[in-house]
Amino acid sequence: MGKNSRERHKAKRKVEEAARRRQAAAAAAAGDPLGLFGAPRIPSQRQIADELIDQAVYAQHTEDFAEAGRCRMLLVDGPGGAAGIQVVNRALFDKLLRDVENAWRRGWQPAELVRAARREHTARHARLLADVIAACMRRYPAATVDHRWSAQLTAMDARVWWEHDDHYVTTWGETTGLDRAAVIALMIDVRHLLGTMPPVEPVGPMPGDARSAGAPIPADIDQRMLDRIRALLAKAESTEFPEEADAFTAKAQELMARYRIDHALLVATTGGREQPVTRRVTIDNPYEMSKTLLLQVVAEANSCRAVWMKRFGFTTIVGYPTDLDAAELLFTSLLVQATRAMVRAEPGTDERGRSMIRSFRQSFLTSYASRIGERLQTATDEVGREMGTAQLLPVLAARDDAVRDAFEKQFPDMAQQAARINNQAGWASGRAAADQASLHGGKPVEHG
Repeated sequence: MGKNSRERHKAKRKVEEAARRRQAAAAAAAGDPLGLFGAPRIPSQRQIADELIDQAVYAQHTEDFAEAGRCRMLLVDGPGGAAGIQVVNRALFDKLLRDVENAWRRGWQPAELVRAARREHTARHARLLADVIAACMRRYPAATVDHRWSAQLTAMDARVWWEHDDHYVTTWGETTGLDRAAVIALMIDVRHLLGTMPPVEPVGPMPGDARSAGAPIPADIDQRMLDRIRALLAKAESTEFPEEADAFTAKAQELMARYRIDHALLVATTGGREQPVTRRVTIDNPYEMSKTLLLQVVAEANSCRAVWMKRFGFTTIVGYPTDLDAAELLFTSLLVQATRAMVRAEPGTDERGRSMIRSFRQSFLTSYASRIGERLQTATDEVGREMGTAQLLPVLAARDDAVRDAFEKQFPDMAQQAARINNQAGWASGRAAADQASLHGGKPVEHG
């Protein structure tokens, strides 16, 4: 008997022994601890396949790579020969369907799952997971799917392109040029990823919740105001003249601050009920931490709270819907402006003549974010003082308290991580660029 055959036989015996232990436990619970009154049960091919798949995922999680490899080898051959191969195919696909549904129940959205697969593994893992998501969505009528989920599915081209789920493993391998062992390894990777993703706050209804799907924008939200803000920020992003960008951005921030305050007063005076909600904004490399800092200071200036989930590359923001709209719009625009200024800046070289572009840009963006935070908060405070009334202060204070409570409930044990600054030239250049992105009517702010 060859080495591979011995390993397969050993792994198969281990799986069968585990199945027998479970049967013995069930017999003991039924009052037959010795198994004397029932016929001995031989595990079915599906039970063996399920056990092998779970054992492979567990071995990968515990980094028992030899055991994981043995389980995958048995899954490639299938328990009982050719018929067992189809059983394994179906078992793998069914388990992935359940894993995706469980991830949705823990708060994850389709695009977030696919993005996590791409970040932690490869584009092939992401494509496979998108296929499984498409298969899950077959169960739900379109009318019961939230419009944001539908948009995500369209953007990732999630569709069922294969004919039979039982043949998915084979068909996917033929389409991608991978052999059966490689496809099974990918599927085990995806199962392990889905099983290790922690619960997150839901940001919308799951498929099947027809009552919440496609919820319209409330009538009291002035869509025309948002369109004006978007237009101003688009002009700030496109102009090559810093003075024009200053003026456009300043006007946009002023409109956003007034818009948020007016909306808060409207809700309070009409007796409306509005609660803080959660959104997630993706942050990609390079310079993830510095970009995240920019989003955080923008969120805070707009009465929101934000926290970065480094592993998955996104920031969770908690706030009222109008405030979140303002924060997302301004962050996107400022990131465009910061990137343009960063690319134009000269990074220089170190004492050995080596390029310092990465440390320069990291420090540039961190400095830019810090300075922008100061300016945004000042601009927001000025609008608040200008519009200040006895009615305004308690309304805004109550909203701030509600956001803080909702945020702390979601993140009771949040850890802080400081951004590193290791390039003084980049820091100075970033601060100067933030001064150019003035939010005070286009006039530079004097340094204190």
